[in-house]
Amino acid sequence: MSAALNANTVIREVAKDVWIFSTPFKRFNTIPFGGRSTAIKMKNGDVWVLASTPLNDVTKSKLAELGPVKWIVGADAVHYMFLSEFKKEYPSAKVIAVDAAQANIKDGLAFDGAWGRDPPDTKYGFESDVQHCYFSGFKNKDVAFFHPASKSLIEADLLFNLPATEQYSKTNESGTVPFLSSVFYPTSWLQKKANWGMGDDKEAMKRDVKTTLGWDFERIIPCHGDVIEENAKEAWRSAFEAFL
Repeated sequence: MSAALNANTVIREVAKDVWIFSTPFKRFNTIPFGGRSTAIKMKNGDVWVLASTPLNDVTKSKLAELGPVKWIVGADAVHYMFLSEFKKEYPSAKVIAVDAAQANIKDGLAFDGAWGRDPPDTKYGFESDVQHCYFSGFKNKDVAFFHPASKSLIEADLLFNLPATEQYSKTNESGTVPFLSSVFYPTSWLQKKANWGMGDDKEAMKRDVKTTLGWDFERIIPCHGDVIEENAKEAWRSAFEAFL
């Protein structure tokens, strides 16, 4: 693992028992979207991880402090690149991801549970701490997660909050793209247009947007862009207003 990746990782406890691991990431090696994994220490001491960034040395060190990793979660069809890496390091952990990502896994990694494959009401074992809503009508087959104890909603591609300031804060780059970063945030026309376009099944989207709006969250932790600490529910509602 490169020293640069360790040095560029920003690790922060955003709420009690909720840790984020923010790293630089460029889509198409051009657009600085930023990347982020999120770890939650559950009430029983186990650790739940949304694995969306490389498992570098500083990440492993912090996870070791938190407790045993029991859940490795993939948030959608395209956030699968690091699942095998995490599973290799934590072989006893269960991998729960979306079925649409399975075809992209080339090393034989098997999912212990899969949204889109399992019955919609399937319980995976972490629901007492982390709730989930599978957006079956979204093109990337995303799952939104809710941690009631910290009032945090965690997600991957359902909402962007650019520029990726925190994720690039330890680099010599700004994390900003002219034009794009100024218009790709929750209340922007581009976010609303993108969500509408990514909604393949409008009725399913309407159902799942309403489900997530029923959660009592005050914070949004996205994989791409900065954490939203204020007016989070208003931001979520604005991003999906076309379905309401």
